[in-house]
Amino acid sequence: MTDPSAASVPARVRSDVAHNARVWNYWLGGKDNYPVDRTVGDQVTGMYPSIGEVARADRAFLGRAVRHLAGDVGISQFLDIGTGLPTFNNTHEIAQHTAPHSRIVYVDNDPIVLAHARALLTSSPEGATEYIDADAHHPEQILRSVEPTLDLERPVAVMMLGILNFVLDTGEAQGIVRKLMDAMPSGSYLVLTHPTLELGGEGNEAAMRFWNENATPPITARTRAEFASFMDGLDVLEPGIVSCARWRTEPGSPAAEVAQFGAVGRKP
Repeated sequence: MTDPSAASVPARVRSDVAHNARVWNYWLGGKDNYPVDRTVGDQVTGMYPSIGEVARADRAFLGRAVRHLAGDVGISQFLDIGTGLPTFNNTHEIAQHTAPHSRIVYVDNDPIVLAHARALLTSSPEGATEYIDADAHHPEQILRSVEPTLDLERPVAVMMLGILNFVLDTGEAQGIVRKLMDAMPSGSYLVLTHPTLELGGEGNEAAMRFWNENATPPITARTRAEFASFMDGLDVLEPGIVSCARWRTEPGSPAAEVAQFGAVGRKP
């Protein structure tokens, strides 16, 4: 999609305004982005040079969390909200490599992601994948749509990586998490990442302000205490709330801290 023709662009897509899914794709080295996305992405990188490391650390965290849940814990159902554009090591690829019978539902409301959803709908013969065009602001709609792909009588891993930062009101974001997790049975998990101005992320403040003035959707950072509130009522797995780059890394592997919290919590 580097410079797609007008005929190939879904009707709801604005190619003249940078969009998070496409800019994130650019930072991860993908090609599904427009010139405006690359321009804004470069501007943000100039203001906050470690943003590319944040994107890569977030993706690596996803891999470690899914491998742990699918392999060590035995979770075989994943609800991935705020999917983003397909890149490498997508949730279904990691889960089904570990446990071929895994079932995955992806949720996003970006028309570009919808246009590429076929790349997310491959599956092992034993498992299943599905894509729902829905907004994270409407958890009830998501919950109505996940069955029959997911069985909400059995534990589910709810993946919300870099998505709650687009819900600007913290109370609303807490309510979204509560509604989702209240619908999940005991033994389910919440996998979460979120940008912060802590953990050395102070330089991100100007970059976020620039983003909110020049791209969509608007974004916010949160403190450790605000992030921890999303885990209320859950048992947070070791090592707790840390930089996502340092969550259960391989012993001896260097991990530079990035300004993105990561944590996994289990519903008792």
